[in-house]
Amino acid sequence: MARLWSSGPAPVLGLPVIDDLGMPSRRSVWSVAALVREVAELVGAQLGACTVRGEISGFSRAGSGHCYFNLKDADGGAALIRCAMFRRAAALLGFAPADGQLVELRGRLGVYEQRGELQFVVEAMQRAGAGALYEQFLRLKASLEAQGLFDAARKRALPAHPAAVGIVTSLGAAALHDVLTVLSRRAPHLRVIVYPSAVQGADAPVALAAAIAVASARAEVDTLIVCRGGGSLEDLWAFNDERVVRAIVAASMPVISGVGHETDVTLTDFAADLRAPTPTAAAELAAPTREACEQALQAYASLMRRRVHEVIDQSAQRLDRAALRLSRPAQGLRRHSELLSSLANRLASHPPRTMQAQHTTLARLQSDLRHAGAMRLAATHQRLDSLDARLRVLDPSQVLARGFAWLSDDAGKAVTSARQIRTGQTLQAVLHDGSADVVVEQVRSRTKA
Repeated sequence: MARLWSSGPAPVLGLPVIDDLGMPSRRSVWSVAALVREVAELVGAQLGACTVRGEISGFSRAGSGHCYFNLKDADGGAALIRCAMFRRAAALLGFAPADGQLVELRGRLGVYEQRGELQFVVEAMQRAGAGALYEQFLRLKASLEAQGLFDAARKRALPAHPAAVGIVTSLGAAALHDVLTVLSRRAPHLRVIVYPSAVQGADAPVALAAAIAVASARAEVDTLIVCRGGGSLEDLWAFNDERVVRAIVAASMPVISGVGHETDVTLTDFAADLRAPTPTAAAELAAPTREACEQALQAYASLMRRRVHEVIDQSAQRLDRAALRLSRPAQGLRRHSELLSSLANRLASHPPRTMQAQHTTLARLQSDLRHAGAMRLAATHQRLDSLDARLRVLDPSQVLARGFAWLSDDAGKAVTSARQIRTGQTLQAVLHDGSADVVVEQVRSRTKA
């Protein structure tokens, strides 16, 4: 029974009153519920509606639509207050709240009676920038990304059928139980090695980097899972440490990051070869189910049996054909003998027939050649006679022999018109059998009709 001295309102009936010596007293005693209500009334009366500025931590949204989170000072102080934002107010948000965001909250301060905790009921929320821790996260992410630690080209594929899987997490973490449960259900034949490490607190980054380095040096697992359950940005901060990121990048085997819930993002998610939304999902990605492996083996076995039967059937058919041929050797010899006889007959008769055909062809070609030569010679003679006749017709001496004369002037130019000559001009007249110089005494032009 809770007991508290007070000088407040009237005592609650049925409760004992205790004095300084532990004896009943006339002073009033509060019940827990009455005290909590009184504190709530005092807080509400003194502060009422107010606005507070701080950084979100441990944000979660319930299935009912209500949101719950802590608000802390952005300067890294230890002060913290629990906040509740009910569905009606959460539906009016214009952004998605997340850990590390710097926000301004408007609401009222109250007391959650079931736990006696101070609680800020948020009626409105607006962003005021990024929180200090979130800004540090972004700066470190940009620096490591510029160094190529998050490049997709260096990511390695997970082995399809690992023989052993390693887990880096706390031995007391619920994530370890979840991963082991999934692996035992999906692949009970798989060997699992746990590399214990702290996953929260100041010593966690060094412990995580050391555990990953041990797993890498031993090289006794095919895939390494780095995991822990969900939490606030502060709770998961060890997985944003540069030492842990570099240890994952330097690991000798593919690494799966399964840190937090699906909405949680850490730098190990970017550095790992594969990011899983939860530790359970990381276990599912690390190894195929036993049923899937058995189905694949059955499919391969069926394929092998079918191929072996096909080879046996084909060999049996070839053997039957060979046996059939061996059972009648005389028939094969007789067939080959007949073939040889046919070839010999063809060989014996082939030269005479070939020579006779060639002589016939040669005689025909000689006859064709003589006939073509005679025809061509006759055509040539005929063409020469025709050209000779045409040449004689065009011979100028034949024309002069018929009484014509060829006139030319002193320059030897032919005179073909009366307009070319003048009286007294001397011309040369060429006749059939000689020439004469003539003097023009008179020029008469013929008038055309």
